[in-house]
Amino acid sequence: MHDREGEMPGARPELVTDAIPAWLRGVVERKPADPTGVNQVLNRTARRLVSAAVRPRSAAVLVLFGGAPEPDAQAPGGLPADADVLLTQRAATLREHSGQVAFPGGGVEPGDDGPIATALREAREETGVDPAGVDPIAVLPPIFVPPSRFDVTPVVAYWRTPGEVGVVSEAEATRVTRVPISELIDPANRFVVRHPLGYMGPAFAVDGMLVWGFTAGVLAGLLAVSGWEREWDYHDVRDLQASLAAVGMTL
Repeated sequence: MHDREGEMPGARPELVTDAIPAWLRGVVERKPADPTGVNQVLNRTARRLVSAAVRPRSAAVLVLFGGAPEPDAQAPGGLPADADVLLTQRAATLREHSGQVAFPGGGVEPGDDGPIATALREAREETGVDPAGVDPIAVLPPIFVPPSRFDVTPVVAYWRTPGEVGVVSEAEATRVTRVPISELIDPANRFVVRHPLGYMGPAFAVDGMLVWGFTAGVLAGLLAVSGWEREWDYHDVRDLQASLAAVGMTL
């Protein structure tokens, strides 16, 4: 984080409430929503899904939006043409969620002072992003991820000063990419996937990848309140394994 008046270097990172780009105010001022009724991810809370005998593990991810600070007056929601979001593809050798497309992030460590600190630290470790150029602008309610038993807090941020990013450790990720928001909101790239075990949820086929599960659920929830979203066919339900195979990925 960049230092602000009265803030000491190394202090607990806080939300930035000033100078938020106007085109990002929708995702800051409104809770993620599911107007289609197909986004199961937003309803997953540890309180509802975990028994008293199971203690979920805390984690945080960084939902990092980049783009010009000035809105495009001709675009829905003011979305600038260069707007994007930072995503990674997890290494196939990882024990949990291997090969999946994800936001940079991970489990809370003892030295972390809150979810913002966790998200920034993990993003730096995974992608090389410099936290000094990142403005955290919203902290969303935790979402429980059953396969890993993580209770994950998404931290929404604006990439005020973008820098070079890439794969820092091949043991963690095989790819780091900035996906244009224009591709995410293109109706041709959006549909619903059905998991062999019954899970159904929103998905995006972008940049040679299939984004599904937790990551797609968070993105879909944010797009629904962003003002940028275009109408898409949420009745288009596709087999998850076939959709992954179409982009060279596996379950």
